[in-house]
Amino acid sequence: MTGEVLETYAAALQHDIAALPEETTPVGVVRRPTGWFRALVAENRQALGPPESLLSETKDRQETLKMEGFCDEEAHNAAWDETNFAARYREYLSSEEEAREAVDALAERVAAGETIALVCFEGDDKRCHRRLLEDVIRERAAAVGE
Repeated sequence: MTGEVLETYAAALQHDIAALPEETTPVGVVRRPTGWFRALVAENRQALGPPESLLSETKDRQETLKMEGFCDEEAHNAAWDETNFAARYREYLSSEEEAREAVDALAERVAAGETIALVCFEGDDKRCHRRLLEDVIRERAAAVGE
């Protein structure tokens, strides 16, 4: 029996617009959770948030692009590409022990039948690490289930 790995964002939970199955466990995956964010999720796996250096570099580039006339969403997505965010985040997940352990723990829960929803702050229109993480956990859960 295998569960599922889903994803959503904090505002969707706040406004009750996240289409999640009833027995889904919301798992935060943010580096810097706020108090209100913690109240939305059952737990937060801080190690699965992008590393501070990558967050800062991407945010700085995003701010520069906004000053150059990009809208927030365009600046975010362009900064994501320019900083090679996806590849660097995947490398972080595979190279940092705490992140690997957190991924493995969630993958084991999914392989055992639990459905989890990865939650962070970015809405659906912005590129987000939770979608990359969703793929990684699915792959590991499948390997655990074999």
